[in-house]
Amino acid sequence: MSTRFDTKIAVLLREDLETWQRLNVTAFLVSGLGTQLPEVIGEPYEDADQVPYLPMFRQPVLVFQGTKETLRAAHTRALSRALPRAVFTSDLFATGHDEANRAAVRAVGTADLDLVGLSVYGPKNAVDKVLKGAHMHP
Repeated sequence: MSTRFDTKIAVLLREDLETWQRLNVTAFLVSGLGTQLPEVIGEPYEDADQVPYLPMFRQPVLVFQGTKETLRAAHTRALSRALPRAVFTSDLFATGHDEANRAAVRAVGTADLDLVGLSVYGPKNAVDKVLKGAHMHP
């Protein structure tokens, strides 16, 4: 049975990233949504032997890719719609910890961020509009 959701969790990656970068950026971006939006998190898991596991997202995370321009346009649209979002900039590949990551983003104005990834959550139609021009990650 397939469940339809009124909301969407999406990650948009710049298409020129290496595989390890795509995986790393995706993991970082979705962690931001899960920490601030409790409604996206399901119940804890448990196996047949009653070993507990952490809860995860209650719905799929869809991963898209696009050009640098597509990513910039999506970021602008996410901001204009005030959707919950997280960003990953190219500068973060050179940092080694959370404080340095935050400082690297804080040092650059919004229009000048060198975005390599964006995660967004919200009503399905609003997220679809943010992602205009992007395509599903292969």
